[in-house]
Amino acid sequence: MFEQLITIILDDSKWLTISMCIAFAVVAALLYRQYGSDSPFRSRILIAMNLFFSVMIGTMAFGHQLAVTTKLLLGSLEGSIVVFYLIGIALSMPSWWMILHTFKVFVSGNVPGRKMLVLNAWTAITLLAFGLHNFPLAAPALFNIGYQLNSHRVVGWVIVVIATVFYLGLFVGSFIFLLSGQSFEQFRGID
Repeated sequence: MFEQLITIILDDSKWLTISMCIAFAVVAALLYRQYGSDSPFRSRILIAMNLFFSVMIGTMAFGHQLAVTTKLLLGSLEGSIVVFYLIGIALSMPSWWMILHTFKVFVSGNVPGRKMLVLNAWTAITLLAFGLHNFPLAAPALFNIGYQLNSHRVVGWVIVVIATVFYLGLFVGSFIFLLSGQSFEQFRGID
């Protein structure tokens, strides 16, 4: 059982799917709690979009840190410990801060402001700094920023529909990756 847990922790093909499922569960619970509330619909959509993205990236950052620590303890870590931990920290900070800020906005009933824009941009820039292959993970931050800055109802709905289709595509892709049983490098043909 312990070896199976280690295998799951170290298998990078599982983290995106798991992270998206956790994000969906958190957002669904939040929306259920908000059902029938008098908070503006636009604000609820924005909170849901930001929460999904931040939980997804925050969970993946946690998984990265957990895998690095596990490999370190097993003596199988190849590469710079400092660099691997810095990658996890660089993704954890803005995503977990965004989770906390989103819940704060939710509880207060305020509309997400500039801080949410900055946290989305910070997370997207961090993901892209680690390589353009991370664009599919960074794109939702751009949808969040676009939705927050937009002032037209139709444009807002278009952004929400595109973001939803994008997330569905990302989930299907992550599920195919999960079923492949390959590492990221093997799946991409890098290895």
